[in-house]
Amino acid sequence: MEESILLVEDEIGLRATLSDRLRDEGYAVETAVDGEDGLEKASNSAFDLIVLDIMLPRLSGLEVCRELRKRGIATPILMLTVRNETVDKVVGLRMGADDYLTKPFDAAELLARIDALLRRLASRPGEGQYQFGSIRVDLGKSQVTRDGKRVYLTGREFQLLRYFVERAGTIVSRDELLRAVWGYDSNTFTRTVDTHVRTIRQKLEEKPHWPALIITISGIGYKLINPNSK
Repeated sequence: MEESILLVEDEIGLRATLSDRLRDEGYAVETAVDGEDGLEKASNSAFDLIVLDIMLPRLSGLEVCRELRKRGIATPILMLTVRNETVDKVVGLRMGADDYLTKPFDAAELLARIDALLRRLASRPGEGQYQFGSIRVDLGKSQVTRDGKRVYLTGREFQLLRYFVERAGTIVSRDELLRAVWGYDSNTFTRTVDTHVRTIRQKLEEKPHWPALIITISGIGYKLINPNSK
């Protein structure tokens, strides 16, 4: 399966050039024209890697990086900038960026950095990986597979699943999920948790109406069942 890349770059010419080159190399590429566009796409679609310019309109690349990590999205981020100051690199890396490339750069160098990041993840088998029957969750890659086939979750769906996975076998209340995953006040009335759980079930469960993975605990919340522990 071709690996997917989100390219967040506001310079029209560079965005077109890089996206064409990446597609020529066999990557599936989606682009975003500013920080808010990039944040929305990165939060609601699954990518293998994000190439993120720092100097963006609406939201800077640093703000996008920080918000993605805050939301629990672990997709590797390669940051681009015209600057060459150590302080910018330090700030970007502290906010969760995985690598840094200064403009102007050669396309071959960009491709080498991308390849290195993707290989780095592939070389860490077992780290952050969980198996629940036919479902495999890789937190490091932000990927989910079912019977070996990729399942595409939105950013929020993956955040919610990650929260369940890390607390498998434990009852998690709706209020806790609203606070931890959405950042809402516990007194907020919303059906968003139930809606997202229903969508995840439709993508992962063999019988969504009779769930065996994420079960409902009446009047409280949900619990993720690990069939491997039985």
